[in-house]
Amino acid sequence: MQIEVVGIKFKGSNNVYSFDPNGLELKVGDDVVVDTEKGADLGKVFSGKEEIDSSTLVSPLKKVLKKASKEMVEKAQEYDKEAEKHYLEVKRLAREEKLEMKIIKVEASYDNSRYIISFTAENRVDFRELVKKLAVVLKKKVELRQVGSRDEVRLLGGIGPCGKICCCVQSLGELEHVSMKMAKNQNLSLNPASISGLCGKLMCCLAYENPIYQEAIKEMPKVNSQVSTKDGKGVVVFNDLLKREVDVKFVRGEESEIKTYPLAEITFKKEEK
Repeated sequence: MQIEVVGIKFKGSNNVYSFDPNGLELKVGDDVVVDTEKGADLGKVFSGKEEIDSSTLVSPLKKVLKKASKEMVEKAQEYDKEAEKHYLEVKRLAREEKLEMKIIKVEASYDNSRYIISFTAENRVDFRELVKKLAVVLKKKVELRQVGSRDEVRLLGGIGPCGKICCCVQSLGELEHVSMKMAKNQNLSLNPASISGLCGKLMCCLAYENPIYQEAIKEMPKVNSQVSTKDGKGVVVFNDLLKREVDVKFVRGEESEIKTYPLAEITFKKEEK
């Protein structure tokens, strides 16, 4: 059975979740209040209405309850600023409990009914006693959420090696698994220091750009394969995947020469791809 859904993203998350639009007229960028397992929460419409097969859902579809007013959004931002003021107090209490955890951020739910505290840790942390203390000191319900190193950068922000805001901060949607093969596809140095982001893991941009390189690889001849050019036959020594150019080496007697050709100006056997 086909059902109508709308894609919603939440503060501090790059994941997009499907919700029942509940008959509301919604457009991308709208702030909305949605029903979640932990109660009502504020989200933003990331993708418009579309129909999907209900059999693809892994859990019952929650509903968009209403559009959020400008005042509601502004109030939620004020609550967050108030929550941030408790950061040092939360760190102090975590140290008192001798917990091996790094407090990353303190945020408020949109209605200020609870605080969400994000942290990183090498191992599992028993924070039950800490939650009790925090609830007393902060006078709020408290939710502790363990996050990974990528999430830490996403929550705190930062500038990547390229000089631009980190991809994970720019809400570019869900990120697929980043692998070393993606770096190989893009002819990058495999030195971890040169292809790792602020989080210490492989840079997110490798995944965002990889489809372009994968498509180019299909079109280009393999390195060390033989190709034909207007200057005769030679061997491929390098492919510029973005420019769609091929460096070809010619050996004539004891001399050799490398020339660059647009992909359209060379021919090669399809089975050599």
